[in-house]
Formats: sequence, structure tokens, C-alpha cells
Amino acid sequence: MLDKRQFFIDGRWVAPAVANDFNVIDPATETACAVISLGSAADTDAAVAAARAAFPAWRNTPLDARLSHIDTLLRIYTERADQMAAAISQEMGAPISLARAAQAAAGAGHIKSFLRTARSFAFERPLGEHAPNTHIRYEPIGVCGLITPWNWPMNQVTLKVVPALAAGCTVVLKPSEIAPLSSMLFAEMIAAAGFPAGVFNLVNGDGAGVGTQLSGHADVDMISFTGSTRAGIAISKNAADTVKRVSLELGGKGANLIFADADEKAVVRGVRRCFNNSGQSCNAPTRMLVERSIYEQAVATAAEVARATAVGQPGQEGPHIGPVVSAAQFDKIQRLIQAGIDEGARLVAGGPGKPEGHDTGYFVRPTVFADVRNTMTIAREEIFGPVLSIIPFDSEDEAIAIANDSPYGLTHYVQTQDPARAKRVAGALRAGMVEVNGQPLGAGAPFGGYKQSGNGREGGVWGLEDFLEVKAVSDWR
Repeated sequence: MLDKRQFFIDGRWVAPAVANDFNVIDPATETACAVISLGSAADTDAAVAAARAAFPAWRNTPLDARLSHIDTLLRIYTERADQMAAAISQEMGAPISLARAAQAAAGAGHIKSFLRTARSFAFERPLGEHAPNTHIRYEPIGVCGLITPWNWPMNQVTLKVVPALAAGCTVVLKPSEIAPLSSMLFAEMIAAAGFPAGVFNLVNGDGAGVGTQLSGHADVDMISFTGSTRAGIAISKNAADTVKRVSLELGGKGANLIFADADEKAVVRGVRRCFNNSGQSCNAPTRMLVERSIYEQAVATAAEVARATAVGQPGQEGPHIGPVVSAAQFDKIQRLIQAGIDEGARLVAGGPGKPEGHDTGYFVRPTVFADVRNTMTIAREEIFGPVLSIIPFDSEDEAIAIANDSPYGLTHYVQTQDPARAKRVAGALRAGMVEVNGQPLGAGAPFGGYKQSGNGREGGVWGLEDFLEVKAVSDWR
């Protein structure tokens, strides 16, 4: 078992102020694979103080010099990508092929994207021709507390750490205590890249401990959080007394609107996207809305795809899904599957319990419900597992109404061969992102949602601006 009872504070690895051991569980074996320490208030204070002391010099470091460190980080990250994939696979159960091709690769992709964005960003610019004596400056907000989840560890860490450092901020990262190993490896890469002491700090801990300490800390200027809506609300309330900026990327309950003229692969694509990463993605299309004339065929196809979805060990190569991350997550998914049955949805694939041959590990059967009403629990709550709900509709207006009838508004999906309809429906959907006909969003597109899906936008220019204050200066000379 790995011993990871250290924090990265002020440019060095240090022992915790108070011993508070926590076992990291391998979700495929249900046994401990590492031990970390959960930080105390003293550890959080030390990390924030280091970040605060480092901020003046780092903010005044020329942009090219800051980006040179990030360039070096990208090189090191790329060289150690296989190690990163292995860490992610072990800590949260991602199949190793997915961990390499998507999980670890997402980190490298975001680093590259932010380097491109920062190099072209005008940190000083004129207000406009109408006001020649007024200029706008974009300046780093200060010390940033970054709280990241377990489901896409490096995707979220790099979406926060890299733009913050590029902007000239200093940071304290609190990764999920459930999956901290990849972030500790990332801290090793930061150290190897030669960032000045105190610019990047890492303290492990849970939400009630380090998370609460950071969000209420008077010397933290900003909190950037990705996780559940419940936790995001608690963070916002705790941060209110210090009036710090709070950027939230929260849950989702994506609707996938499949019209009768959709391409022949639309249903298959939708099911696979729902099950990707064992269903543990906030932007998963977990509600499949299908036009009535093709509804029964879509249900049959979805059931067939679910039954053909392989479930396997994380270390096994190939296209399959692994376990979900924890016993608590497994139990939640099981309760929600049972709720679907109890409330009258038609179970067409999967169901409660573990897949055959997987008695050990937090493995979930790929599950599809048909005849779901949008008022059912499985259509309202974020399940975060490989569970799909299929809902029929009769008209475009009804489909839009069902999709928008949710407390969430992160990502919706539209499948139609009618360009006018695609544009019309995309405009009517209340979500921060809309993907059409399987076309992914481009690098640097803003990631974030409406309503209870949060208020931040990560990636590209928007992700950089999140960490910048705006200052107007008159009589520029």
C-alpha cells in the first residue's frame, strides 16, 4: 500500500500537522491501495500563507516567464502520461485504455489549450475608440482555493490550476480525498517544472475539513469548485462572509433529444455516451427523449447496446466500463435503480445488483429504463452511474419542455438531420452546452451550465477570465 501522508506546501513535501489517516480504496478490489492524511486547519493555514506570500512576485513575473513554466509542465506531463493514467485507473477505477486516451489525455489537452489562449489574450487593451483615454487591465485575482472531484481528476485539475497560474494567481489545490493519487503526481510534475515555492500548494482533505476551511478563509480570494450541487450551495454560503468570488461547476441531467429523422447511429451513440466512464460524468446524456414514431425501436436498440456493454477490470485493455468509484456511490446507484422499478418505469436491461462474475468491486450492471416520466426520481436526480432513462415525446415543443424541466442545465444533445430544427432547438434549450449529431465541442469552448449546474465557465478565454479582475484606468500614459 502506498504511503502518501504528505502535503505539498511552499515548494516542498511536508508532514501533516496532525495525523489523520485516510485509506484510498481501489474500487475494483474494495481494498486500500494507499493511505493519505486529511489536512487540519493548521495545514490549510500554512498552504494559504505560502500562496499569499508567493503572490506578489508571481503576479509581477512576466507572462512569458509564467508560460515557460507551464510549457515545461506540459513536457513533463506528456513524458509521464502513462504514470498518470495508471494512477487514475487505480484510484477511481477507469479502464486503463480510457484512462490513457481520455482521462490523462484531457489534462495535456487543457494545458496546450490554455497556453494558446494566454499567449493571445490581451491583458491590457483600450476601452474603445469612443474613449481613447481609458484602458482596461486584466489582473490576477490573488490566492485561489481549487476544489476538484474524483470522476475526471486531471480534466478538472488542469482546467483550474493551469489558467490560474497563467493569470498570475497562486493556488491551494484540494483534490477529492477519494481519488488523490493523480493530483499528488501532478504536484510532483509542478515541482519538476520549477515553479517558485508557494505558487502551487496541495493539501488533501475532505469537504467538511479542508474544503470548508478554504471556502471560508479570509486570505483566499477565490474558490473554484467542481462537484455536487449540494456541496456547491454549502461552499457559496460559507464563502459569503468574506465576499470572495465563487465559481461553480456542478451537476447535470442531460437530455438527448432524438427526432425521427436522426441518423441511424444516434441511439447507439447516446447509450454509449451515457455509459462512458461508468456513467460518472456530469455532462452525460442520461435522459434519452425519443420521438414517438421511432420510440420502440430506440428502446430495443438501447437495451441491446446495454446488454452488449462489457464490464471489466480497470487494468484490462479494451472498450469496457469499470467499477464506480466507491461503496457509497454504488449504494446510491442501487437505491435509484430500485426507485425506478418501484415508480413504474419499464426495466429493459440491467437492473439491481452486480454483473455476473463481478462479486468483488463496485461494479454496476449497465441499465436502461423505458417509459420513464420526467417526474420520476430517476429522471430528476443525478444518478452518476451507467443508468439511462428513455422518455417518449410527440412534438418538438414537448421535447424542449421535457428537456428544460429540470433543476439542471449543463449539457443537452440534439439528433436531427434538419439544420433549421437543430438550430431552433439548440437555441431553446436552457443549458450551457448543446452538442448536435455527435459533434463534440471544440478545444477551448466554455464548459459550464445554467441553473443548478453552476455559474462558472471553464476552458479557453472564459476559463482564463475566471481568475482575473477587471480594472479600468483613465489617462493612460
